[in-house]
Amino acid sequence: MSDAWVRGTVPAQKSTGAFMTLHSTDHARIVEVRTPLARTAEIHASEMQGGVMQMHAMEDFLLLPGKRVELKPGGYHIMLMGLARPLAAGDTVPLTIVIEEAKGKRQTLEVKAEVRPLAK
Repeated sequence: MSDAWVRGTVPAQKSTGAFMTLHSTDHARIVEVRTPLARTAEIHASEMQGGVMQMHAMEDFLLLPGKRVELKPGGYHIMLMGLARPLAAGDTVPLTIVIEEAKGKRQTLEVKAEVRPLAK
């Protein structure tokens, strides 16, 4: 995992996105994401459907060996919903990512994502 960041919010905004680059050496999948700063954290996909950008939650997210996957605005990303407070540039958001390996063993990845200005 590299370059983890979260988009900053404005007062009263209750959701935002988290982004990063993921890579794995084995077949694995992300089965859960959580943070103490939001009621819900989900992996989402953004896709054009009928000329309109649609977003939907994914039950899990596949990681392939040797392949880098970029979670980015307008594509795959982590949605943080029900934020406990506004997030300002320079804040840090702790994320726990639960990864399940092909044989079923689970491990957690603790990520500290820097909050970047809303305009990014």
